[in-house]
Amino acid sequence: MTFIETRGNDGRRPAEVSFSEAILNPSASFGGLYVPKTLPNLDMTFFKEHLKSDYKTLCRALFEKFDVDIDEETLEAALARYDRFDDPAEPVPVVKVEEDAFVAELWHGPTRAFKDMALQPFGHILSSLAQKRGEYYLIMAATSGDTGPATLESFKDAPNIKVACLYPAGGTSDVQRLQMVTEEAANEKVIGIRGDFDDAQSALKRLLASESFKARLQESHTRLSAANSVNFGRIIFQIIYHIYGYLKLVERGEVAMGEAIYIIVPSGNFGNVLGAYYAKKMGLPVEKLLISSNINNILTDLVTKGEYDLRNRSLIQTTSPAMDILKSSNVERVLFDKFGAERTKALMDSLEKEGCYRLSPEELAMLREDFDATFCSDEEGEAIIARYAQKGYILDPHTATCFKAYEELRKKSLKTLVCSTAEWTKFSRTVAKALGHRCERDLEALEWVSAHYDVTVPPMIAELFHKPVVHESVVDKEAIESEILSFI
Repeated sequence: MTFIETRGNDGRRPAEVSFSEAILNPSASFGGLYVPKTLPNLDMTFFKEHLKSDYKTLCRALFEKFDVDIDEETLEAALARYDRFDDPAEPVPVVKVEEDAFVAELWHGPTRAFKDMALQPFGHILSSLAQKRGEYYLIMAATSGDTGPATLESFKDAPNIKVACLYPAGGTSDVQRLQMVTEEAANEKVIGIRGDFDDAQSALKRLLASESFKARLQESHTRLSAANSVNFGRIIFQIIYHIYGYLKLVERGEVAMGEAIYIIVPSGNFGNVLGAYYAKKMGLPVEKLLISSNINNILTDLVTKGEYDLRNRSLIQTTSPAMDILKSSNVERVLFDKFGAERTKALMDSLEKEGCYRLSPEELAMLREDFDATFCSDEEGEAIIARYAQKGYILDPHTATCFKAYEELRKKSLKTLVCSTAEWTKFSRTVAKALGHRCERDLEALEWVSAHYDVTVPPMIAELFHKPVVHESVVDKEAIESEILSFI
């Protein structure tokens, strides 16, 4: 399989690249992204063959379908990273919470967020490629709270790899911050920035595209790559668990093979729901993908009105910070898939120059064939957390937004798979508040929720509060480049 560019080719890069090239060098022409030239087809025979397959077997089968240039030994070692999850035999438990609603718990990995599902194996693959080529890479990550810890965990002490992780100072939970700033690996640097996630992501994209920055890195024999979902190495692993969740429902007799379901995904940077979109295009029986957002509802406006408008709009900090995003990178891949490179480049150029773009009525209709969207306020999310706690199920604030979509957007009586993107422990103060107890710090909230609702705080979270802080840098946006170069 080869990969092409969402905004067309600039004549300086190859028109098509391999999977390994796309993940090592994810910055495409005109600031675009890499996407598969074609997607493999999954028919009912494939789904029936893998009805009882374990997770690793399904991964192997999907990689075979994609026919990427990753050798079997590297893939096997990458998939072995799932052995670090709570239950290696079932890294994604699917839990029934309503008669027609099931939660795919994507957070049973080492950092308790869905990013582990992709970043754990991806980290091994990228480091392996670098070693085989005798190359050295700086992996950059911008995080709203979950990508950072997962990236650091995946690449810590990895040969031929250094990591620079940018996070918005004051824009994460205590646990998320501690997961980053207590990381002791010598090959990793964590930098807080005075700004929000969009500032961090914009800095990452600017540096990925900066020839002068790359030239400075080359002086240290270092190349540049990224661990955010702009990298298709993340997306390919995010396709798999949507298929796995569906097959679990079939295996349990909750849906018949071939019966369509809804998939609900809390969405910020759009990578998770993009994986579901690709799975749907490949043949997974999905009626529609339902997007839940918080009050930074840029995606709701796009899907319901065809408008992406950043003018006169400021990012609002919420209790679901992984969705505190206005510049949603992976939307571009859907635009390309629907409308082609020329139109995608025009839309993205308009967004960069004018701060907005608008789809035609025909384009909006095409988008709505696959997507619908709504958004959830903090207060609505807290009410949902409290309601499900009474039923014996503790939700994090991102997953809570999905149940507003569950209640509002389904037009048919179909079974629904909800993507739970983080364990409650990542956002314990919000959960405690929703359950009637205000806490000043995460540690107090973790202890209170655990004691009153009979849920366990896993050791990798509990031990954070006893680790020394290693990374204390907090800088202005303008100082990010020099901070990284000093580290290199």
